[in-house]
Amino acid sequence: MVFVLNQNKAPLPPCHPAQARKWISSGKATIHRQVPFTIRLKKRVESRNNGFYRIKLDPGAKTTGVAVTVETGNTAKVVFLGELQHKTDIKSKLDTRRALRRGRRNRKTRYRQSRFLNRKRKEGWLPPSLEARVNQTFQMVRKLTYIIPLQAISMELVRFDTQALQNPEISGVEYQQGELMGYEVREYLLEKFHRACVYCGVKNVPLEVEHIIPKSRGGSNRISNLALSCHECNQEKGNRTAEEYGHPEVQALAKKPLKDAAAVNSTRWRLFERLKEFGLPIECGTGARTKMQRIQHGLPKEHYYDALCVGESTQESFSKMPTVVHVWSAKGRGCRQMVNNDKYGFPRGKAKSAKQVFGFQTGDLVRAKVPKGKYAGMWNGRVAVRARGSFDIFQDGKRVAQGVSHRYCRVIQRADGWQYEQKKI
Repeated sequence: MVFVLNQNKAPLPPCHPAQARKWISSGKATIHRQVPFTIRLKKRVESRNNGFYRIKLDPGAKTTGVAVTVETGNTAKVVFLGELQHKTDIKSKLDTRRALRRGRRNRKTRYRQSRFLNRKRKEGWLPPSLEARVNQTFQMVRKLTYIIPLQAISMELVRFDTQALQNPEISGVEYQQGELMGYEVREYLLEKFHRACVYCGVKNVPLEVEHIIPKSRGGSNRISNLALSCHECNQEKGNRTAEEYGHPEVQALAKKPLKDAAAVNSTRWRLFERLKEFGLPIECGTGARTKMQRIQHGLPKEHYYDALCVGESTQESFSKMPTVVHVWSAKGRGCRQMVNNDKYGFPRGKAKSAKQVFGFQTGDLVRAKVPKGKYAGMWNGRVAVRARGSFDIFQDGKRVAQGVSHRYCRVIQRADGWQYEQKKI
């Protein structure tokens, strides 16, 4: 399907690609946007109402499923299937920035008093990594409202029971009796591992509390992620997981992290409140209903198919299904770091004098026609600029051309902080 705008840039019902080609060749329409491909009519064209347009969301911690349907009677035509890839490196970047700032403060402003007790958080505050997930989902819906005449929203409002995820048979007072009932952390670990190092088995030496999955690799302080080791094994293991260190039996003791479930639990109501800003009726559905309806329709387990089956409004059958899925990845508009650092923390290279180089900016969608050399041919993709005017071109996150001169490049669409891709179903 091709998205259509009228003369005033208001969304109209999507049309078939053949109809779009006919309008463009006859001069009745022009290309408004390359990705997602959208045309704008130059003249008024009679368009009939094709049905009731509804957007459906399946929020997730790393990937959010999106589907847009047109409801007519007991059937629905699917006009859009998509996945939103969230940014997952926000916390690590904030940790890096915090370490750099603390080091600079320690070197430059040792006289300044600590300020860790004079900051207050607003009511309903969310960590930046969770707030970003809400904002990215909201922005994707907003972008779709510009090109599709949406009339309703359906979202899965699910709450994960983290205790039941670990023990499906849990009930009653067992929710109040965790692993540490009657123990302190260190005493519990000593009892669990028989007062010996889990890696070399040595006893009667000072033992240290060690993370099976290191915190720098995404591990947490959950009791299931803690073990005992001697000082020598702890230092030798370093930043590796227990399995990488050669002890898969210890790695098996670490339970699956519950970060994703906690993220969805924390952001579900904030996303619901943000979606109210569109002024459209919002329907909520449970995860059990989504799974039941997906099985009834015989659809595989995918984020976009889950979104398609959200809520009571799911139709009995789907008349048409797209052949491609739109994958939108949140990339941001760059970073504030001026230069890269080497492994010792010292600056490597020097800062660019301007964000744009020869009229191009990292993230722009370009078309390059290279006349000769190793990468001769036509290339389309996102560009990564260099100050000397030699650019790299990326497709689907992979570099396909390197060292392409700016003279061979032409901007198709300016960077807007998103990466747009398509994959076949």
